[in-house]
Amino acid sequence: RGLKSFRASPWDPKESLPQEYARVFAFENLKRAHKRAKEAVARASSGTDPCAVEPGALVVLHLANVPAAAAAAVVSRVQSCLAGCAPPLVAVGLMQHEAKMSVVHYALRKSSTYGEQVANKEELLFVTGVRSFTARPILSGDTGGDKFKMERFLHTGSICVASVYAPISYPPQPVLAFKVVPGQVARLAASGSVRSCDPDRVVLKKIVLTGYPVRVHKRRATVRFMFHNPDDIRWFRPIELYTKYGRRGRITEPLGTHGAMKCLFDQPLQQRDAVCMALYKRVYPKWPADLTFA
Repeated sequence: RGLKSFRASPWDPKESLPQEYARVFAFENLKRAHKRAKEAVARASSGTDPCAVEPGALVVLHLANVPAAAAAAVVSRVQSCLAGCAPPLVAVGLMQHEAKMSVVHYALRKSSTYGEQVANKEELLFVTGVRSFTARPILSGDTGGDKFKMERFLHTGSICVASVYAPISYPPQPVLAFKVVPGQVARLAASGSVRSCDPDRVVLKKIVLTGYPVRVHKRRATVRFMFHNPDDIRWFRPIELYTKYGRRGRITEPLGTHGAMKCLFDQPLQQRDAVCMALYKRVYPKWPADLTFA
């Protein structure tokens, strides 16, 4: 769709959501939820919560309905740990809501030691606290407003926001992003921290359609090669046009049946100019193929 103003034009964050959004958790107030989660941890560690375990106490965990393969892997890991061949198997407690999936946004800065490009939706290994998982983040600018432009690459020296489907983490938890190549050592591609957990963050991809004037008379021009169907011209008629040399205009009517159209501009148009139309589409992260990390 077209936007009169990228900053001021409205975009409903609840419109035409993908099916994956039915499986994510949204906070009414992230700061309040984080505060309550920290208060619950403080009560558990101070001994005032009767359902909590005090620090330093010996705890025996009984796991039910464990598959045979998983049980064998745990036993093998414990035996390797006792033999000194592997690090110990650690059980970690989570804060409230941290076992739920949401759309998590990480503020990342590209590592100075990583010379290759980090493209949008490139598979990376994220390490956040006690969790590590692979994801294909969508990159967007770290700007103000309620809409954000998608970035095609993570630029050196600037901060980009990477959005992924992931278990909830509270800011400002640090995060490391590694590029993993089979047969090679994982390389640190970017580092940063958790920015927020907000499924309503609107990330827009900009697409520019171009056409060329075939007949020009002062402010009026006949433009071709932007569309190839008169129905498409009528659909996108309310969207403003602009040109390479700074002219502004609009579509007046379609011409013929092969996509030509009449346009009117604010100033006389040059024959060598190019007519453009900016369209925007909301993009979403890719749902992870493996949810064992959650």
